[in-house]
Amino acid sequence: MEQNNGTEVKEFILLGFAGQHKSWLVLFIVFLGIYVVTLVGNIGMILLIKIEASLHTPMYFFLQNLAFVDLCYATAITPKVLQNLMSTEKSISFIGCMVQLFVYGTFVTSDGYILAAMAVDRYVAICNPLRYPTVMSQRVCIQLLIGSCFMGFLNACVNGSLTFQLNFCKSNKINHFFCDAPPILALSCSSIYFNIMLLAAFVGFNLMFTVSIIIFSYIFILAAILKISSAAGRKKAFSTCGSHLTAVTIFHGTLSYMYLHHRTLESQEQEKLASVFYGIVIPMLNPLIYSLRNQDVREALKEIGKKML
Repeated sequence: MEQNNGTEVKEFILLGFAGQHKSWLVLFIVFLGIYVVTLVGNIGMILLIKIEASLHTPMYFFLQNLAFVDLCYATAITPKVLQNLMSTEKSISFIGCMVQLFVYGTFVTSDGYILAAMAVDRYVAICNPLRYPTVMSQRVCIQLLIGSCFMGFLNACVNGSLTFQLNFCKSNKINHFFCDAPPILALSCSSIYFNIMLLAAFVGFNLMFTVSIIIFSYIFILAAILKISSAAGRKKAFSTCGSHLTAVTIFHGTLSYMYLHHRTLESQEQEKLASVFYGIVIPMLNPLIYSLRNQDVREALKEIGKKML
């Protein structure tokens, strides 16, 4: 159902990927497999950190909440993608689209801030180890988490509410596989200049602020590591940061491409692929990165395995 001449839009059609009708079964199997691994990996990480006493530290407090956030924004997208791949009717209600955009925006933004909080945690642990228990107290960790969630909530509320106050009369067909702000704005017959500027301002600020915290934290971390005399000590210090740096690079690199590059008609399919990686694949990768590259997590898994046997 296409909406024209200012008719009120009650639903949107998610166009998905070019040529998906020819390879829908392959896409369905791939996305279902990724989502199952995402569920198992992130729920497993949450339970492992909760059960294993050795992981009850600030670093793993943030990792546990990172897993929860990844789980939430992947769940906001993937089930609807799977449903649309199986169905000829690829609609989503106006309210459903609002909810999807709000949940996605909230948790994706929170994800970036939690990664920044984890960088601060590593900075304090390596550069001020004697003050670490005091500086990164439970109260401070909870405050950082609440601040991360608040920034995500604020971003989603402001951009989401202004987006859905627009008039949609061009079409109700969203050239994407989920409700994201840029393709929704493209359907509006209202002036979207303010919306675009506001979206760029929020994304730009959130990216610059979190990336700056991460960069400055790692500059001090690197300086502190280079002062360590023993090679074993330097290796141990680097190993505590490797997983986090990998997750940060993947997350912020993809996000920057999605929202800050110049959009053209030719780049729309590339943006969808980046969105797949960012919204569906990254939530699966994070628990794998931290389980394969983090010695504490591997040791905790071994201990749990011994207890079960």
